[in-house]
Amino acid sequence: MKTLIVLFNLKSGVSEAEYEAFAKELDIPTVKSLKSVSDFKVYKASGLFGSDAAPPYKYFEVIHFKSVDSLVADMGAEPKMAEIPAKFQQLADNPIFILTDEI
Repeated sequence: MKTLIVLFNLKSGVSEAEYEAFAKELDIPTVKSLKSVSDFKVYKASGLFGSDAAPPYKYFEVIHFKSVDSLVADMGAEPKMAEIPAKFQQLADNPIFILTDEI
């Protein structure tokens, strides 16, 4: 099992409501429907534990999937996936995609 963690803030001029509508209406349900994906959740930072400082990232996507190859194949086979990366890039400011293995 692999996990992809995506850390990002929104681009200037993009509202939280705009991104969250995209996430709830298109991104989350489409990605969760992929056979290789066992779970996909999006988190919104509310603060830093023990600090008044602002979190460095506002949003975190966490996607659990079988393998990189199966995820890529499933993404290519799902027609709705064609519009998700382009729309995400319009909303997210320099997202960081971290591929992880559970220890």
